[in-house]
Amino acid sequence: MAGLVGGVFTAAVAGDEEVLLLSWRASVFGLRVRIALEEKGVRYAYKEEDVFNKSDLLLQSNPIHRKVPVLIHGGRSVCESLVILEYVDQVWDPSPSLLPADPYHRASARFWADFAGNKRSLSVIHGKVCIYGKLQIYECERRIRHNKYKDREAAKEELIGHLKLLEELLGDKVYFAGDSFGFLDIALITFSCWFYTFETFGSFVLENECPRLLAWVRRCMERESVAKVLPSPQEVFKIACMVRKKLGFVDEKEHAF
Repeated sequence: MAGLVGGVFTAAVAGDEEVLLLSWRASVFGLRVRIALEEKGVRYAYKEEDVFNKSDLLLQSNPIHRKVPVLIHGGRSVCESLVILEYVDQVWDPSPSLLPADPYHRASARFWADFAGNKRSLSVIHGKVCIYGKLQIYECERRIRHNKYKDREAAKEELIGHLKLLEELLGDKVYFAGDSFGFLDIALITFSCWFYTFETFGSFVLENECPRLLAWVRRCMERESVAKVLPSPQEVFKIACMVRKKLGFVDEKEHAF
C-alpha cells in the first residue's frame, strides 16, 4: 500500500529499518546524500537508476517529481536532496550535526544550498536585497554542457560569477561553516566533480577564476566521505558526453576526446 503522508511518500518497498538510496552515478544531488550517509556512518544499499529508463521502484517512490535521489528508510520514501540531508541529519547520530546550531547560520546554509540548485531572481541575505538573475549554478552548468542553447559563453560568465559569490562567502574559512565540514559543504562539493566537464566545454580554467574555492575543493577531497563517493572528473566527462549524444547535443568537442 502506498500513499503521501506528511509530504513524505510512503511505499511498501523496504524492511522496517532498511536504508536504500536510488540515484545516478553522476547526479550532484544524489552524491550529496551519499556523502551525508557516509559522514553519519549509516549503512545503506544503493540502486543505480537509468535516468533514460526509470525503474518502477523510482516512479512509485517519487510519483511527484519522478527523479533521483530518493532515500527509502523503513518503507518510507524521502525525496529531494536537501530535504534528505536534513532527514539524515535528524534521524542518525546527532553529533556532529550537519546543520549549524545557530538559527541564523542554519537559515543561511539552507539559502545558499538552495541557491546552488534552484531558480531564484530576488532574495534577501545579510540584510541586503540580492538580484541574481533567473539562472543559478546548476542551470548555468547545464547550459554549458548542452549545446541546445547558443549561449555557452554567457552561461560560463554567469557560472563564474556565481562561484565567485560563493568564494566571497567562504572567505578565509576552512569550510563554509568555519572549522567544521557541514551541510553547505556537502550541498556544494558535489558540483566539483563536474568542473572538468564545464571547463572543457566552456574553454576556461576555474583555478584562474576562483583559486580559494578550488583550495576548498581540495580540502574537502581529503575527507574520506567525499573522496570515497565522488566519481573522477574524467569519468564524469565521459558520462556527460554519453548523455549529450543521447539527447542529440553533439558537436566537435566530443570528437576531440
